[in-house]
Amino acid sequence: MYAIEVDQTPSGPVLVWREVDEPILRSGEALVNTRATTLNRADLSQAAGNYAPPPGATHIMGLDMSGEIEAVADQEQDWQAGDTVCALLPGGGYAERVAVDKRLLIPIPTGWSFEEAACLPEVYLTAYVNIFMEAGFQAGETVLVHGGASGVGTAAIQMVKLAGGRVIATAGRPDKVETCRALGADLTINYRRDDFAAAARDFTNGEGVDLILDMVGAEYLERNVSLLKVRGRLVFISTLGGSQAEINIGQLMGKRARLIGSVLRPRPVVEKAEIIQRFREQFWKQIESGAIKPVIDRVLPVADAHKAHEIMRNYENIGKIVLKVR
Repeated sequence: MYAIEVDQTPSGPVLVWREVDEPILRSGEALVNTRATTLNRADLSQAAGNYAPPPGATHIMGLDMSGEIEAVADQEQDWQAGDTVCALLPGGGYAERVAVDKRLLIPIPTGWSFEEAACLPEVYLTAYVNIFMEAGFQAGETVLVHGGASGVGTAAIQMVKLAGGRVIATAGRPDKVETCRALGADLTINYRRDDFAAAARDFTNGEGVDLILDMVGAEYLERNVSLLKVRGRLVFISTLGGSQAEINIGQLMGKRARLIGSVLRPRPVVEKAEIIQRFREQFWKQIESGAIKPVIDRVLPVADAHKAHEIMRNYENIGKIVLKVR
């Protein structure tokens, strides 16, 4: 089969579509012919040599995919050859075929294209596990979503609104701000123009927010903590603005606030399967009804993965960049 591999060169990583070994189908897995996969920022880190795959996972990038089952390792009724699925992966999406633990398979929602379905697993499950499971979101709470026009951000806005929350979203361009507004954000802030903390504090009449989903890290830490209400929760899912910062512990104690660090990719399969189950129990009806839909920036051939990485690296995209494999 063919897959994207990374060649490290003096001028940086180069992504090449070339022939590689076929995946080995093991007990408990399904072999899926990939139709589409998507970009996630973890892919950029892995391509740069800064994010190794979990032990036992393929070196091929790609944390989600959609496609058709070619074969299953064990005879069972749950999944059969020909079923159309999408899946959360520890790696392997940038390839013509991938072996997937059957517990991580999700049926493609009714009426969704392969390109749309590929956008579902990684970003919606990331938003879900961190907002609803790790931080325990409750209806009526106010959530600050940084990077609101990103894949995770657009997913978070949709789910929080459907679950009865208020959303404050930050973004760095007028068109990105407008996307957040169109998705239902109650307040949108252009962080390049306005101080997000001051704007959020004014919007909440000085009360602050219950929950913050943050992918920036150190650069935003002081302002994020200052915005938390009593019993507020700050969830870190990335460190694009640095990973080390000083913190006022007394302020945290006084607010009885919680700082939560979270990753999805290295979690055991049993945890990922529980996340999928709970996500589907809460939001599958809204997915099937069309109330939840992924935001797709563009679809490119998988052979153009290098170009796609450049687009994401430069923060040009709104929502997901999809790579069409077949």
